[in-house]
Amino acid sequence: MTSSTPQPSAHYDLIIIGTGSGNSIPGPEFEDKSIAIIEKGTFGGTCLNEGCIPTKMYVYAADVALAARQAGKLGVEATVNNVDWQSIVDRVFTNRIDPIAQGGEQYRRGNENPNITVYAGHARFAGPKLVEVNGEYLSADDIVIAAGARPFIPPVFANSGVRYYTNEDIMRLPQQPKKLIIVGGGYIAMEFAHVFDGLGTKVTIVNRSQTVLRFLDETLCDRFNELAKQRFDFRIGTGTKLSESATGVVLTLDNGEEIEADAILVATGRVPNGDQMNLGSAGIRTHADGRIEVDEYGRTSTPGVWALGDVSSPYMLKHVANAETRAVKHNLANPSDMQKMPHDLVPYGVFTHPQIATVGLTEQQAREQGRELTVKVQAYGDVAMGWAMEDSAGLVKLIADKETGRLLGAHILGAQATTLIQQLITVMAYDIDLRGFARNQYWIHPGLPEVVENALLGLDWE
Repeated sequence: MTSSTPQPSAHYDLIIIGTGSGNSIPGPEFEDKSIAIIEKGTFGGTCLNEGCIPTKMYVYAADVALAARQAGKLGVEATVNNVDWQSIVDRVFTNRIDPIAQGGEQYRRGNENPNITVYAGHARFAGPKLVEVNGEYLSADDIVIAAGARPFIPPVFANSGVRYYTNEDIMRLPQQPKKLIIVGGGYIAMEFAHVFDGLGTKVTIVNRSQTVLRFLDETLCDRFNELAKQRFDFRIGTGTKLSESATGVVLTLDNGEEIEADAILVATGRVPNGDQMNLGSAGIRTHADGRIEVDEYGRTSTPGVWALGDVSSPYMLKHVANAETRAVKHNLANPSDMQKMPHDLVPYGVFTHPQIATVGLTEQQAREQGRELTVKVQAYGDVAMGWAMEDSAGLVKLIADKETGRLLGAHILGAQATTLIQQLITVMAYDIDLRGFARNQYWIHPGLPEVVENALLGLDWE
């Protein structure tokens, strides 16, 4: 360190910035290491506190309410008499999420972890292996940046002075809105659209284009948009002004249209948090989109500094962050036998309605590779369980290489999509030839997995 570099008040073997997936690094192999954990927000990270876990608890409640309202097609007349919003909030946060977050922090601060020191505050780099938090400077042999990401807020909302919500606080609203504007067309927007509509809120989607979930395979994208436009009030445009009204907010669009609601949710994407960490002082390079650059082992451009999860990963998914954590954890403990970051065959799910799950190439991507393909789209409604469910929307789409028999992509829209796709993830992960796969095992009749079986049998190998 030069004379102008602040002197650290403490030195550690390892500093971990962020307590989402990064909190999984300390384990038995690091018990002889001194570790500092730094967290600027709520212990446990996005997934636990304001992301995947609580949102799916809300999604499930919405699923139940929507199923009741749609039960007439099964000959069952049902109604939702009341949605007790505060009870839902209490079930999710007061009774489950908040105690887990508090318990996780208490555990790391407790006697069970004598080698770990927890700092509550925002971490910023002051040098290659020097971090400042709350005016205190800490150094370490290794530093892991697992600082996550945050909602992207367009200036029209950020500078409005009007209350808006993001995924970080929309679930803790003091009361359920009767009318809600959702700005955005990605997976966060569509999951919350399902949540609030399912629970009885009138939802208006504002999106720049006519198509939402544009990253999906075209067949699924078209089907989902058809269904979503039957359910939600869609407006095409960009917000130019957000103002208050007597009962809530008014959003003015670029075509002059005004939309009034009790509240507004901004779901226009996410931004890696590296731009808030003074990375340049440590020589840590970033991509044009703000992600920290890492090599195939999770190392940044600065020796001894690693990064994982949403702050650096091309996939903002919790299961990817967990997998990257396992790789970095191994690499820290085994520098002579390092593992690559696991980015092959990454699946993802969208917990809207109908549920969506996908892995591998879309049909367009596969065709762009010049492969000879066999493609099958199988409707849920063509199998017995689909009949039982009166399902007219769900589908399975498989894309395979005709020459090798290998599955290139699997895309499912419908009930239990994220469960049904798991067997297809296994097929791809273990490079199984599809040409005998369907007939070399039993498929329980009349279970819903038969829709996958029939899709496999429908692939044309001739």
